[in-house]
Amino acid sequence: MSNPKKTPFRHLNRLYTVQFLYMWDVQKCDSLETALNHFFELQETDRKNHRFAEKLIHGALQNMPQIDQTIKKHCQNWTFERIAKVDLAILRLAVYELLFCTDIPPVVSINEAIDLSKELSTTDSKRFINGILDNLKLDLTRPLRTATPIPSKETE
Repeated sequence: MSNPKKTPFRHLNRLYTVQFLYMWDVQKCDSLETALNHFFELQETDRKNHRFAEKLIHGALQNMPQIDQTIKKHCQNWTFERIAKVDLAILRLAVYELLFCTDIPPVVSINEAIDLSKELSTTDSKRFINGILDNLKLDLTRPLRTATPIPSKETE
């Protein structure tokens, strides 16, 4: 794994998210909170530094049926069941960000997914993940290079 002191904050949080989603898929834990506690106990940095990862984890898990359906829709010449577990975790994170995190520009989510695939998976995975996400981005109705800020509680 990368050195957490040299890895950009959001990338490290995405890395932790992918690792957790992979673990969650493979181990089928009973309690999300217990699994999160155990996972963050094993990390080199304090859990309070990973609120972004926890937000992504909770969001991806809460929206998993829609995320998986979206991945299935955009897989061409490949079945969902054949997707490598690590690639699936990367795709689930990226699709969650693309569909539900309007405060993150879609190109950032796609680039991060490709970087994570280079870091965690095989050389072919980069092309596979990019292909699915490129197909998905054609369905998006928001700008690809800009974020839509989430209103703060003071402005609501």
